[in-house]
Amino acid sequence: MRKLLEINHCRKHFDGMEVLKDLSLSVEESQVLSSIGPSGSGKSTLLRCATLLETMDGGDLIYDGHYAARDNGQRAVYAPPQELHQIRNMFGLVFQNFNLFPHYSVLKNIMEAPMLVQKRNRKEVEAEARELLSQMGLADRADAYPYQLSGGQQQRVSIARALAMNPKILFFDEPTSALDPELTGEILRVIRSLAEKKMTMVIVTHEMAFARDVSDYVVFMNDGVIVEQGDPREVIDHPTQERTIQFLRRLSSQ
Repeated sequence: MRKLLEINHCRKHFDGMEVLKDLSLSVEESQVLSSIGPSGSGKSTLLRCATLLETMDGGDLIYDGHYAARDNGQRAVYAPPQELHQIRNMFGLVFQNFNLFPHYSVLKNIMEAPMLVQKRNRKEVEAEARELLSQMGLADRADAYPYQLSGGQQQRVSIARALAMNPKILFFDEPTSALDPELTGEILRVIRSLAEKKMTMVIVTHEMAFARDVSDYVVFMNDGVIVEQGDPREVIDHPTQERTIQFLRRLSSQ
């Protein structure tokens, strides 16, 4: 199976504190990988490094065989801007707080990046955007503005916006953390449908039942390292590491 993402020996410091410690993982085409763990474990930092929002201090970052960053033995050296631009087109990112442009309609939010960044034909982009809105159950909201939508609807628009770039891999940073339980179910259904269509995804989540049901692979992170990883049912239902056991026990008692 083709590896779409490889992170090798990733290291990241903030203010002298080591947040990611020699961490490695890979994601294969059509695979859904979920990252779980307590707040402050490094999950979101890892995702931000993977999506070039943060620079790694050391390690390799490889997308479909193309090096975004390569360790030279002392630090991570990033590819030239033109290569990074091409690599950025390989992935999409869905944030926990939607990050929609408030002064753009729903349709324009989705169309903007494919037209500006990928220089694609307007008619073609609009047809795709409307089709994506239809898939998200939002066909009638194309002319609405973000403030007129519920949180769940805004998050579905942000998923459609990421998909409009035709990414090879889609990242979700706690996509339901800003939503109430009813709206959380909406978003989890959308992600589940993407998994059924074999979309390659990396999901940072606190939703354990969802991670177990939708993921092909789970990593449990704590203090900047991967403590336990493997089949979701094994890691979540039958953890072997004491730190994983404590974390899941605490979650289930809440």
